[in-house]
This record gives sequence, C-alpha cells and structure tokens, in this order.
Amino acid sequence: MATTACQNLLTSIEQRTCTVGVIGLGYVGLPLIDAFTSAGFSCMGFDVDQSKVDTLLQGRSYIKHIGNEKIAAWLEKGLFDATSDMARLCEPDALLICVPTPLDSARDPDLKYVVGTCESIAKALRPGQLVVLESTTYPTTTRDVMVPILEQNGLAAGTDFFVAYSPEREDPGNPDFSAAGIPKVVGAINEESQQCASALYKCAVAGVVPVSNCEVAEAAKVLENIYRAVNIALVNELKVLFDEMGIDVWEVINAAKTKPFGFHAFYPGPGLGGHCIPIDPFYLSWLARKQGSNARFIELAGEVNRAMPKYVVSRASEFLNEVKKPIRGSKICLLGVAYKKDVDDPRESPSFELMELLLQQGAELSYSDPHVPSLPKMRHHDLPAMTSQELTPEYLQSLDAVLIATDHTAFDYECIVQNAALVIDTRNATAKVSVGRDRIRKA
Repeated sequence: MATTACQNLLTSIEQRTCTVGVIGLGYVGLPLIDAFTSAGFSCMGFDVDQSKVDTLLQGRSYIKHIGNEKIAAWLEKGLFDATSDMARLCEPDALLICVPTPLDSARDPDLKYVVGTCESIAKALRPGQLVVLESTTYPTTTRDVMVPILEQNGLAAGTDFFVAYSPEREDPGNPDFSAAGIPKVVGAINEESQQCASALYKCAVAGVVPVSNCEVAEAAKVLENIYRAVNIALVNELKVLFDEMGIDVWEVINAAKTKPFGFHAFYPGPGLGGHCIPIDPFYLSWLARKQGSNARFIELAGEVNRAMPKYVVSRASEFLNEVKKPIRGSKICLLGVAYKKDVDDPRESPSFELMELLLQQGAELSYSDPHVPSLPKMRHHDLPAMTSQELTPEYLQSLDAVLIATDHTAFDYECIVQNAALVIDTRNATAKVSVGRDRIRKA
C-alpha cells in the first residue's frame, strides 16, 4: 500500500500538475526539459552558471539541437523557468540531477558536482519530493553517497521523499533518437521510489525499463559505455596492425558487417570523445580496485584508445616526410574539434590533444569546424585562441596538410581533396571522393 506522500506524487504526475526540476542545463538537461515540456509538464531549470540561466530566460539556446525556437516556446507557454538560486529547489515536485561526473587527475571518480548538488537539495528538501540522479556513475553511488546527504535534514529516504537512478541516454547529432524517443532504465532505493520515478518518465519518454534497484541501473549505464569503449579499442588496435600490413581497416569492417548476425560494426578514429566513453568505464575499474579485483579489459581499452592521438600525429609526420616536409613549420589545418560528427559538443574531444601534440612539434596550426566557431577553453588543455577558418580553395591551397579529425557532413570533401596538398583522414570521410585520391592518406 503506497504511503500518502507517494500517492499524492503519483496523482500529480498523472494529472500533469507535477513540476519537474532539472539541475544542470547542459547537453543532457536541456533535452530532458524538452521531453517533459512536450508532455505538458512545467519545468524549472537550475544551473550555477548565471550566464546560461540568463541566456535561456531571453529565449536563446547555446546547444545546437535544442534551438532558440524551442526555448522561446517553453517560455511563451509558461512551461519553463530557470534560476541559479538553489534555495528554490523546494519548488519542484521532482528533481532530476544532470551534473558532470568527471575523473580526477588520477583517473578516479570525481563526484564533487553530485555531492554539491545533493547538499543544496538537502537544504531545501521537503516531504513528497522525488530526487533522481541521471549522471553516469559507479554502482552504489545513489544509495551510499546521495541518500546520506539528502537525509541530513531529518527526512527519511523512501518514506518522506523518494530516490531513484535513471541514467541519461543522449545521442547528440542523431535525428532518429531524441531524449523522448529513447527508453529509460529506472532503478530505485525502494518500491515506492520506483513507482514514482517510473510513472514520471513514462509520461515523457518512449518507454521505461524498470530494474530491481538503483545499483542495477547504475551498472547498466556503465556497461553500455564499456561495451563501446572496448570495441572501439579493438578496431583501433586492428587499425594499427593493418596499417603495418598495408590493409585498409575500413574495407575490412565494411566486408565484415555484411554478415547478418554475430557482428556489430565499430569504427576507428583519432581517439575517444564525449563525456561518456572516455570517462565512464573507469568508474567501474576504480570500483573493481576498491573491491580488491581488477577490470583488465577496461584498462587495456583505455590504454589503446588514449594512445590514438599520438599514433595519428606520428602517421602525419610520416606522411609529411614522404613529401620532404617536417611537422615543424608545416601549415596544418585540423578539421573538426567537436567530439562527434554534426554536433557542437567539444567535451573530451581528441582534437584538443591532437592540436597540443602538433603545436608541441612546431606546426603552424589552424582549425575549421562549422559547429564550433571559436576554440573553447578546456579544463585539461592549454591552447591559444583560435577561430574556425573557412575552407575556401585559396585557403586549402595555402596549407601543407589537412587533418580530418571529425567527419562533419558540412565539409565539402571533394573540394578539400582537390585543393589540399595532403589530406590525412582519420574517419574515412573521403571514401566517396573520386578525384585526387593520390593525396589522401589514412591514419
């Protein structure tokens, strides 16, 4: 039998009178707000960055796939408010936490944003609220880290308020999968928390996959990203081997994927990017070490993938040497600083390490990315200020080499190959170019 607090929350969810609060207005938070406002819920957005709050309240977006028209529509319909005032966390009926979970310098989990957010919630928490963590983390975080902080004000988790974990599932740049179109895994600390969280997400997403507890949900998210990291590492390692043998790894993959069962294609690249694959698997390897065990596949995959930027620059040096040019003094343009095709998200992009390595070797470096007009400041990279260059024939002809790091659709690869002296392609982006193929090198 559900408690009164649980029943009241379930009723407000069913009647769409429940206000949804989203903490962290970034690449996960804004699509989530879009899903809930589209389902008729009022939403509040919370972020410590006042500039983000101000931008949103002016009806403008800073994320490409959530356009200005969507923000303006939320405001016009009276379905959205944004604030940096964490004292207002008492106002929403459900609080969804979408804050970063990075690694520290030792590649151990850094939960400072989750902890800080929970401390802010605890100060404002009232009976009947639902708190859901969406940030990727290691199993036991919700129960062992979040709950004790949230209970500091004297309320009991699972009785006075409800706690669940539902990992974000975003695929930026893929028009086939919006936040509302992706099923959500939901696990909770008890049955009533599960009921409330599942009922809420069912209103806004394609489907809910309930699991027995929050630890299973946490582990499922880490597994999703480990699966990708390990398989990408496999094809990256094979790329190095096949390069030495004179075999085109892209042709090998295209041949293998014609098998209608037992094979799923993964593709090599200049390194891993985004906030998930380069980071999240190490949450589980850290937990394994705490348990006195080890996660050898995860560590090995990380080692292979982290080595790819240096491998690409080494190959670039070889290709330039073939035309009697060293990297030092060569004019090199890097194409794409976003971590993924057709997105504006630069988080953990391997392009930044490629740029650092090229600059260290004395290259005269520039970049072009239609989705990233100026080079953003990154926590772990110290790069000079740069702006994206237009890829005119004249500009391309002035270069010694073009290095394709991100295969944006907007790039005119025919024009690039026809006008650049040397094209170093890490993404097989030039596969369909027919003229000038003698200037293309795979890396």
